[in-house]
Amino acid sequence: MTTETATLIVQALQAARPADAERLCRAQLADNPNDEQVMQLLALSLHFQGRLAEALAAYARLTELQPECSAYWCNYGTALLESGVTPEAERAYATAIRLDRDNLMPKVQLGLLLLARKDYLAARETLLDAFELDKSSPLTRIHAANACCLCQDFHGAMDLLKPWRTWLPLESEPLQLELAKLLQLMGDTPSSVVLLENLIARNPSHLEARLLLAKVYERTNELARSEIMARDLLEDPMVSTEAARSDVQHLFATLALRNGDYANARSVLEQSGPRHTSDYAHYFELAETYDKLGAPGHAMQALRTAHEWQVQELRIASPEFFLPECPALPAALPLVTPDAYRRWPATTAPEATDSPVFIVGFPRSGTTLLEQMLDAHPGLQSMDENPFFNRLADRLKSHGEGIMDRLELLQQRDCDELRKLYLIMVSEKIPRRWDAQLVDKNPLNMLWLPLIYRLFPRAKFILAVRHPCDVILSCYMQNFRSSILGAACANLPRLASAYVSAMDYWLQNVSIFQPDVLVSRYEDLVEDFSGHTARIAQFLELDDSTPMLRFHQHARDKGYIATPSYDQVIEPVNRKGMNRWMRYQQEFELVLPTLEPMLRHWGYSSHPGE
Repeated sequence: MTTETATLIVQALQAARPADAERLCRAQLADNPNDEQVMQLLALSLHFQGRLAEALAAYARLTELQPECSAYWCNYGTALLESGVTPEAERAYATAIRLDRDNLMPKVQLGLLLLARKDYLAARETLLDAFELDKSSPLTRIHAANACCLCQDFHGAMDLLKPWRTWLPLESEPLQLELAKLLQLMGDTPSSVVLLENLIARNPSHLEARLLLAKVYERTNELARSEIMARDLLEDPMVSTEAARSDVQHLFATLALRNGDYANARSVLEQSGPRHTSDYAHYFELAETYDKLGAPGHAMQALRTAHEWQVQELRIASPEFFLPECPALPAALPLVTPDAYRRWPATTAPEATDSPVFIVGFPRSGTTLLEQMLDAHPGLQSMDENPFFNRLADRLKSHGEGIMDRLELLQQRDCDELRKLYLIMVSEKIPRRWDAQLVDKNPLNMLWLPLIYRLFPRAKFILAVRHPCDVILSCYMQNFRSSILGAACANLPRLASAYVSAMDYWLQNVSIFQPDVLVSRYEDLVEDFSGHTARIAQFLELDDSTPMLRFHQHARDKGYIATPSYDQVIEPVNRKGMNRWMRYQQEFELVLPTLEPMLRHWGYSSHPGE
């Protein structure tokens, strides 16, 4: 084939004239049927025309002509995959990788194939291998981050996506959309908004981006903007498939819930049904709707389906959490005995005013409300929920598997370095105001008390306490992202055991370390909001508690709140969350004996009206 002919064929493909390219290729192959370059261009021209069977034959012929060419096997694998011949596609990609370990694309394609098959661990390993071949590639970083998220490795995903701002604008719209989804999943919704608004500005007809942005606006409490976009989508003739319309209808149901139109939300959800075969989010939202309408039986039925479907997904990503010997709250907790604590060497540590204020408590105990109250005070600065001490523990474990049970090994230099790393992680999350004291709210930091106390022994803790039955019910109704919490909430008995285990662990450690703790009972806060707020301010040595009384306005002004209570803390304190469990008393008969020690310890009754 002459250079001039090759140029003409390529130009035809670039100009979206694949039929012309095909005609030129066939003319050349008539004289030289084994010309690899022409055969490759023919395969591409057929592929562009959607004639997969013919393209597949051309790709297969290339692997016969050059069986040692990795690129030919990769292209063949892609055509096989698009033709629905997945096992053969996987083998073709594996052959391409074996022939050239440095060929990036077959590893990426194989990783995506494994993701589609829900083999998340294998996909993560394959896509991280691709990332190692080209660490500067947004393609490898984004796909590897997606696999990490599906394996519940959110730390790894965050590290992979750190430089995302340097990639803009991404030429690939699907890649930018995937990046926006990942950032939203990891709690960086403001960045997701930036990516989606940019994508829609470039392509106003991009339906998936418009729908996702409408959902994100609801998540950032911009309900009017969300509703306008939802109505535009519903009236758009391009939203023609049943799946697309169902997605829009689910958004309308969410907005109806937010606006208190529970009957409409129920009607929409019941008519739409689940969006796909693993749409457990549909049943969580349906359960919330039934609960608002005072239909506890229907709510529990929807919740049982939601958890059944969710557990099926969690068993794929985190099978270890469902082994028979796995505890109800599957977390590797530091074990410090009184004797071990006495061996801790004395170290210099920050004073209370130079340490973070830690808000802890079992999830759904009112920690977000406390955080927003404190953040409303000009002398305090919060940062939403971040697993900093999980990451510090991972760093320590990399130096020795048993070190978390031997914190006496941490000397002055070690504690200083860990505090420095903590500060770096905080500064990556928020623009630090150095004239304000930091507030670190993470409910399950109650499980990291030994490590927190080793680094910040003078820190003040606020423990959020709420009626255990209300906590259990609220957790059971919550679609948690975390696989640990998702596994703990698989059923009410397991959830009750997880709650008691967490509280027992906290109380044991408190008896050993004697940290400076204020117990904040949710019911006391609701019954006497100003008085309880003044008590918190006194504990934190704040002169004026008035700003904290206006927390809901402060939270509304923030826009985005990265916790499940985002729609509740923009309202003034109210009694809506109190004694909700009583409507589900029959369901709680099974778990009250498990909860009895904690009911007794915190002074709550297991009988309505007492």
